[in-house]
Amino acid sequence: MTRRLHELDALRGFAICGIMVVNTWQHTLGHLEDPGRTPVDWAVENLLQGRFYPVFSFLFGLSFVLFLRSAAGRTPHPRLALLRRLAVLACFGAVHWAVNPGEVLLPYALFGMLVLLPASFLPRSAVLLLGVAVTAWAASLGGGFVAGGVFVVVLVPGLFLIGAALMEYRPPERLLLPAFLVSAAAGGWLVWLWNGTYATGLYTAAGLACATAYCTGLLLLLRTRLRGPLTAVLNPLGRMALTNYLVSTPAILLSLPLLTADPTRLSGVALAAAVLALQVAFSRWWLARFRYGPLEWVWRCLTWMERVPNRRIGSEP
Repeated sequence: MTRRLHELDALRGFAICGIMVVNTWQHTLGHLEDPGRTPVDWAVENLLQGRFYPVFSFLFGLSFVLFLRSAAGRTPHPRLALLRRLAVLACFGAVHWAVNPGEVLLPYALFGMLVLLPASFLPRSAVLLLGVAVTAWAASLGGGFVAGGVFVVVLVPGLFLIGAALMEYRPPERLLLPAFLVSAAAGGWLVWLWNGTYATGLYTAAGLACATAYCTGLLLLLRTRLRGPLTAVLNPLGRMALTNYLVSTPAILLSLPLLTADPTRLSGVALAAAVLALQVAFSRWWLARFRYGPLEWVWRCLTWMERVPNRRIGSEP
């Protein structure tokens, strides 16, 4: 179980890296009247965009089950604690939405309340089947639908449910390699098809296949000699995912004059790499002294309505 938790941190950190690059690119294009096309655009569209929020959505469902298990040992009403946790996340999301409309934290919190909490009363087989059905339906719609002028991303709750169900099933490790090979082949084929048709359903399906290939590929690498370097970089990012995700937004917005002045879009990649390097360094420094990241600690305190000890024993005051 401990190794699996470390691997979840690594996957979360990996998703933070991809989302930083994609968000920087999207903000840049959103502030250009005639962006044109560059090799960076092609690479982001075909390799990165739509590949990482599914990872976060899947991991959110996994974390839902982990929190319920942990809360059950602390309170007779674990779902009430989870509801408070989601309400606090919604507050973070609402503040972030004011700066970055369309961000994911607020929808995640709302979908968690509306979908995951009721699903916690269902058997795991029903949760898995419902998750697969909703995800397939969402993929056929291109990820969601427009209601009242707002795009509702129904792919997210479907992946929530799949993540929650698979945390209960715990698939055997021997399935990693076949899953990687199949999803990598499917992802490449779907990307090729999409480049010929530009159908939104194909693009969403390609994103899901590539996300699966990226995750299973990383999990396979974590079973090699690369485990040490990868976890040293990715785990601190993942353990402080909320803090790092929210801090990345002002870094991008403040850099927009530089980003929009660069027609190659390479400055966006450089900015993402620089911000991520600083976040890795800061996260490692912080976690050597504290158990939780700054915003993660606030989130935990508000969830439990008490001051949670954070400083590590023996760290400098």
